[in-house]
Amino acid sequence: MFNNNNLNKRQEAIVKIVGDSDVPMAISELIKQLDRFGEKTTRITIIRDLSLLIQKKYFVRQGKGRNVAYLISPFYRLIKPIAVAEYFKIDPDQRSVIKSFNFDIFSLLKNIFTDEEVVNFKELNKIYQNNIKRLTPIGIKKEYERLTIELSWKSSKIEGNTYSLLETERLLRDKVESSGHTHEEAIMILNHKAALDYIRGHVNQFKKISISKIEDFHYLLIKGLGVERNLRKRVVRIAGTTYAPLDNQFQIREAMEKFCHLVNTQKNPFVQALTALLLIAYIQPFEDGNKRTSRLLANAILLANSSCPLSFRSIDEIEYKKAMLLFYEQNSLAYLKELFIQQFEFAVKNYF
Repeated sequence: MFNNNNLNKRQEAIVKIVGDSDVPMAISELIKQLDRFGEKTTRITIIRDLSLLIQKKYFVRQGKGRNVAYLISPFYRLIKPIAVAEYFKIDPDQRSVIKSFNFDIFSLLKNIFTDEEVVNFKELNKIYQNNIKRLTPIGIKKEYERLTIELSWKSSKIEGNTYSLLETERLLRDKVESSGHTHEEAIMILNHKAALDYIRGHVNQFKKISISKIEDFHYLLIKGLGVERNLRKRVVRIAGTTYAPLDNQFQIREAMEKFCHLVNTQKNPFVQALTALLLIAYIQPFEDGNKRTSRLLANAILLANSSCPLSFRSIDEIEYKKAMLLFYEQNSLAYLKELFIQQFEFAVKNYF
């Protein structure tokens, strides 16, 4: 994992300059850019810095001889911070984006948390596990009910559902639909509860995942909403982006097989959960309900590994969507990872 604290000021400037460039950068151009940063240095020093940054996987080199140029590596692209507000000031059609699915992503998503972040997850999860031990069975049941209400509400709200939190609570507890909303909105929320109840009743099933398990799980979330079940056979598009998901069923199945293998071979449940949150949405394997499936599958993985589930209650829907778009368009995980960590911290402090 990258740590800019190990770089000097000049090397940090090089990382920023090359990282912000849309095209590979020659040494001559890099020297000009460094002058503007107030970093005057020799060509030999720059070459030495670039060699170090290649070794640390910030950059890759392409071309030979006088045509040598440098660009950020796929590994660094994955975790490179992006100025989110500035990025989304640019219209979707004007942004320079990765427009198609990147199959190389499966080889990159293996070391996505720093050592410090891993320690933080373990410490927080220990708090959750200790809290669970102190609760009575009735106390645990009540906390799961509260989390179910709040997750069903927020996950549905992210999808445009207009039920309030109080209306969601009444719907789930009393089966009373609220006026001013469609029947489909009620079904969406009730389906969330059905999926969460299924997770609790079959938690060990999610220690390993498979396409068939995910298809069955997805069906719980889209039942009664007129959505085709199982892997899609039609083209889908995503609003607000020029990124186009995979468009044929053979590649979709291949991507899902790679996804399941990646999750099943990871040992860290937080890596597994974030990978699920990310890749189901990126692959878009279903006609609809992909992000809902990703959020609840992430929770199923956490619960299967005795880890605190997420309600997403405090997440800003727009920021969550921005984080997903940044991955679709730039293969940048940084913002979604930040939000994921925040939501785990929130969950440990507010549930159980």
